[in-house]
Amino acid sequence: MNRTFLTKTLGIAALATGLALGGASALAQENTIRIGAVAPKTGPLAGGAAVTFWPNVELWQHEVNARGGLLLSDGNRHRIEIIEYDDRTDPSETIRSVQRLANNDRADFILAPYSTGLALASAPIFDRLGYPMINVSAITDQVPTMVNRYDGVFFTLGQTTPIAQGVARLMAELREQGQVGNRVALVNVADAFGIELANAARGIFEAEGFELVYTTSYPPTIQDVSPIINSAMAANPDIFVAFSYPPDTFALTEQAQVQGMEVDAFYTAVATNFPAYVNRFGDSINGNFGVGGVNPDDPSFLEYERKHIEVTGSSPDFWASAYTYASFEVLEQAIEGVGSLDRAAVTEYIKNNTFDTVMGEWRFEDQHIKNYWTVGQWQNGRFYGIGSTEGMPGAATPIMGQ
Repeated sequence: MNRTFLTKTLGIAALATGLALGGASALAQENTIRIGAVAPKTGPLAGGAAVTFWPNVELWQHEVNARGGLLLSDGNRHRIEIIEYDDRTDPSETIRSVQRLANNDRADFILAPYSTGLALASAPIFDRLGYPMINVSAITDQVPTMVNRYDGVFFTLGQTTPIAQGVARLMAELREQGQVGNRVALVNVADAFGIELANAARGIFEAEGFELVYTTSYPPTIQDVSPIINSAMAANPDIFVAFSYPPDTFALTEQAQVQGMEVDAFYTAVATNFPAYVNRFGDSINGNFGVGGVNPDDPSFLEYERKHIEVTGSSPDFWASAYTYASFEVLEQAIEGVGSLDRAAVTEYIKNNTFDTVMGEWRFEDQHIKNYWTVGQWQNGRFYGIGSTEGMPGAATPIMGQ
């Protein structure tokens, strides 16, 4: 055979093979749904995101891809690819990361950021870029304003005033039963979450007839909370309430124990429901109150908890973890319901349909979920939802004096 002919033939074959492989690669890439995820991996809120946000991203990707991907109207299943960015707990970096995901990475969808402050800061950019934003870890009384302003912004975890009302009204009920006294120490982290809750709670506690004997706020970067506990103890409260974030939740609890704070009811907010909280403090926190909750005996939660541990190697928290996964289930069901990656159509689908989630049946009314847990309590190693806005099933009865 002519060597020149053979060389040309092999070259053409190689080119054809390369084009075929390149085409297959391009097709595989085209068939992949790109999902952006931006949340803290460093900074003050990294610890909370490492429990509530990032493991659920991992679990959701695993579960979807284990089924072959999301089923679209082309009859094919499309695997999801997660593109991750660390916003360093910096709102400006959250916004830049969302822009990068949209403009550089061409993400088909972007998951809502972690925390109230970062979510509120980035909502305008989600809206401008046309991405539906299903917020989980954002608690704010700005919900009515936000949903009127932004067509594709949704909220699942609750609003500030009902959360504050849940705590105050529970304490009022316990006071009527003779379980707690009337004097309240109220402290908060000086972040959007803590500021809103404290502002609402002061008026609600006073309206319920409580006496606020000590109030203060502190920066998210606080290193030493002992002066706060000292000052609170000096005011001799019956009830201690802290609208706190993970680092200060742990620090306040530890200092309260070290300094021997004795109160009828002890409440802290985010991270109170983390497995690490009971792992660190053991039986000493039995009876402690915190924000939110779940029904940890519900079969749906138990199955979710099992998969979470199996896939990620860690346990979910007993509040926002399940809500976070539920928000991803909503996005998944909306994409499959529409059958395409049309973000405007997916947004409308979320508005107008009911979703089967780990948190039960969800239907958005005015772009937010109206029934949610407001306050929970540690009871024998599990964190149970006690109070809710519209009567969540499986609510536990408070235990006192333990």
